[in-house]
Amino acid sequence: MAQKPSIPKGTRDFSPLEMAKRNYIFDTIKQVYQLYGFQQIETPAMETLGTLMGKYGEEGDKLLFKVLNSGDFLNKVSDEELQERNALHLAAKLCEKGLRYDLTVPFARYVVMHREELQLPFKRYQMQPVWRADRPQKGRYREFWQFDGDIVGSDSLLNEVELMQIVDTVFSRFGVRVQIKINNRKILTGIAEVIGAADKIVDITVAIDKLDKIGIDNVNEELRADGLSDDQIAKLQPIISLEGTNDEKLNTIASVLQESETGLKGVEETRFILDTLKTLGLKNEIQLDLTLARGLNYYTGAIFEVKALDVQIGSITGGGRYDNLTGIFGMPGISGVGISFGVDRIFDVLNALDCYPKDAVNGTQLLFINFGDKETAYCLPAVAKARAAGIRTEIFPDSSKMKKQMSYANAKQVPYVALAGENEMAEGKLTLKNMQTGDQQLVTIDELIKIVNS
Repeated sequence: MAQKPSIPKGTRDFSPLEMAKRNYIFDTIKQVYQLYGFQQIETPAMETLGTLMGKYGEEGDKLLFKVLNSGDFLNKVSDEELQERNALHLAAKLCEKGLRYDLTVPFARYVVMHREELQLPFKRYQMQPVWRADRPQKGRYREFWQFDGDIVGSDSLLNEVELMQIVDTVFSRFGVRVQIKINNRKILTGIAEVIGAADKIVDITVAIDKLDKIGIDNVNEELRADGLSDDQIAKLQPIISLEGTNDEKLNTIASVLQESETGLKGVEETRFILDTLKTLGLKNEIQLDLTLARGLNYYTGAIFEVKALDVQIGSITGGGRYDNLTGIFGMPGISGVGISFGVDRIFDVLNALDCYPKDAVNGTQLLFINFGDKETAYCLPAVAKARAAGIRTEIFPDSSKMKKQMSYANAKQVPYVALAGENEMAEGKLTLKNMQTGDQQLVTIDELIKIVNS
């Protein structure tokens, strides 16, 4: 007996209904990006490891899916190297490519390679799958889709403001209440400086970024393991537990960071973004959160994260400014800022809240019943005319029993069924049945189109 097929852990199949829902998500975000002047690009699923490695920090590098070289991939590896079982060394020899971890680093590579073709500032959006060798769990997958928007070639903080407007508009259109969290890596750098741990900024950001997941005690233990002293950890506590309004937090942290030029610059940038957004009437709350760190090494300025308020799930959107990213590829001086919508988590949120409009997930609107060759020949011009009018229309391909064809319509939740037998053909009309009410009426094809489209 053949073994039942399966798919890798952390991946999923999507049914037609699920794809209709996902397309609603894609189309909504795409329309908002286009509203703000963004243009679409795509990049390959595979990138060279030279492009990917070292861009996401040590933890990110561990989560990269590496692709074995084609052909005899062992020909450059000696028996001694195999016996040593040094995984990192072997991977470097066996693999030259990897599946992309996100869309931002490939985008930076794209900008460097296509610089002469681009008009700066360049505003791009991109929706494609990414892969991470993570432990699968609820809301976390090994293969998932991201939907990114980035602006490169401009230092203006109006770009950050615009991205927050995009986030607010997207989730308002979805009908999902969210909280937009904001912080600045310069503020975090300033905090590291004033507690005397400037050389530990990466360790500090990686640790406090886990605060929601593992709690303050475990964060402190991780900081201690990273080499921070008890005195430094103690100084950090009141800073990361600040409460109050955004203005109150900014005023407090500004006084704490008065000896840090970098930290004060972060306060200034954050104040501009928040003050500007106050004038624009966002529908969702924006909150300054000094524990927000976003553990990726390439962020250098403002950082963002979005949480759904009515569903328990991780971040559903995130991003920030990354001034130095293209410099890694030999093109210094190009500033960028971007956000990434976590499509799979948004899908789960909309499912949990049942936020999909009916017209977004409904498939076929009209099914013509097949009574035989003569009746089908009569119906086919009407089928074509209904489709030309924009009605999603099917004709059942076989002259099966009526019960089977009606069961098909019910299973697909088709709202209208059209029938044509001898009587209808004699009058040049069709019987239209409303599958929800059971009502039937004899109509012309033009009347049918008007009813279904209404």
